Amino acid sequence: MDALNFINQQMLERNRISRTFFASESLRLAQACHAMSERFLNGGRLLAFGQGAYATDAQHVSVEFVHPVIVGKRALPALDLSFAFEAMLECLVQPEDIVMGFAAPTGDEAVQAALEKARLRGAMTFALPGLEADYAVASPSSDPFIHQELIEILYHTLWETVHVFLEHGSTGEDVGAASFLYPFLGGAKQDTNALIGEVSESIIAKALEDEELREIVVARDSSQMLAAAVAIRQRLELGGKIITLGNGGSATDANDLMLDCVSAPNGLTPIPAISLSLEPANITAIANDVGTELIFVRQLIAQAKTQDVVVAISTSGGSRNLILALEEARKRKLLTVALLGRDGGEVMARELADFAFIVPSEHIPRVQEIQAFIYHVLRNLIL
Repeated sequence: MDALNFINQQMLERNRISRTFFASESLRLAQACHAMSERFLNGGRLLAFGQGAYATDAQHVSVEFVHPVIVGKRALPALDLSFAFEAMLECLVQPEDIVMGFAAPTGDEAVQAALEKARLRGAMTFALPGLEADYAVASPSSDPFIHQELIEILYHTLWETVHVFLEHGSTGEDVGAASFLYPFLGGAKQDTNALIGEVSESIIAKALEDEELREIVVARDSSQMLAAAVAIRQRLELGGKIITLGNGGSATDANDLMLDCVSAPNGLTPIPAISLSLEPANITAIANDVGTELIFVRQLIAQAKTQDVVVAISTSGGSRNLILALEEARKRKLLTVALLGRDGGEVMARELADFAFIVPSEHIPRVQEIQAFIYHVLRNLIL
């Protein structure tokens, strides 16, 4: 199979699996979100964890609940316990909590065992994937990249929907700034059963939007994906490494891409990579001493060599710390790749990336979901 046909087949496979998966899961997801909202109202927390690349999903869940991208929405208590999840769950979990475990398509015995212990203590549990939990789901695909992308869509719908139940279903308030996420929902208070049904429909609509965005990106950017993969491979053959970076949810994607490089699934060859977003001591030291805008460029000065590749991930293309890092990378003649949302922002306007991939959406969760598709395809093409 030639590379361009491979990219198209990857898109078609995701769209086929996604359509079936979310049609079957949307009602259960809506019901689970309602149960989550009740636990948050009762003082519960979301405790997430995973191992390897799946720890980045726990990171992503945590930041989305604590710092939601919907302006004005409440910060909900969430923690990533991946660093030492067995010991931390033993010390921290309470009956009102929500515990979410992430794993590979084949599951993870340690993750499942930790979920079972949390459930015995009264916590609501999510096994993503798994067999035993309050919400347990079989993996939608045996391919770890497809699996992770669809699970990301799933947990994005969780935090989006929880806010709707908290502010609309529970209090009768209008969804306000969240209305663009839920075209089926109006301003009047609805009974819980009606709300669950309409939220279920909106979850399916989100997955369908992703299908359309994948088609757009593949039709527009397949040749550029292949060219970028060739250019990256050439740098690696010269002894270079991939340096990833991003903020917030994009930081977790940068971490995921790094792990996909060094701990390669699908029989791929491991390749050298680091993530500047996975250095909390460096980030907080630089931010505290000289400013947040320098958290990446300072690390880049220390870490980068001429043959390296910088992969910057941003939903806006306007983050000052990311722009400064790309400017520095250009000065040092590094190869630069940017995964962007909306219109590409300042990164695109100033042509700061040798290869720029734009997801044409205003909805940050949808942008991140398609960016994961892009970097997973690139990873497959680099080999």
